[in-house]
Amino acid sequence: MDILWSPWRSKYIQSFKDEKKDGESPDKCIFCEALHAEGQEKEMLIVSKEDKCFVILNKFPYNGGHIMVAPNKHISNLEELEDDVVFALIKTIKKSIKVMEHISKPHGFNIGMNQGRVAGAGIPGHLHFHIVPRWNGDTSFMPVISDTKVVSQSLEETQQILAKTFIELF
Repeated sequence: MDILWSPWRSKYIQSFKDEKKDGESPDKCIFCEALHAEGQEKEMLIVSKEDKCFVILNKFPYNGGHIMVAPNKHISNLEELEDDVVFALIKTIKKSIKVMEHISKPHGFNIGMNQGRVAGAGIPGHLHFHIVPRWNGDTSFMPVISDTKVVSQSLEETQQILAKTFIELF
């Protein structure tokens, strides 16, 4: 087995030692801000608001159509969610998949959650699931050569199409 050493990573990890722990309320939460920005759903990239959770576009997508499903309640750990909220999250993930299949017919999906900063959560204080549509051949040389990802549709256009389709289908 080859080992790739990255000593810079330890400095990165240590930079978080003085930050708040994952469960503590942050001064600012992008999910809470988006959810409570009444009348600004389009600007905040909200796709759908449900009773117990909501769907929002990822502002920094891994692929076109990369969305996130988050509970309406600011919570950081899956085990702290009430069962009805867990059910609502999974139900909304299913709806999201149906919407994406209707719009762009992906060949598959990456669906997952990172709980805690050490697990890769960019916003560790507010639990959220990622849904990334995938197509055969959707990888290219661009990320390797120039650290650039090509996304073929603007976030605004994607938000508009997804939001309209959520309403049409549900």
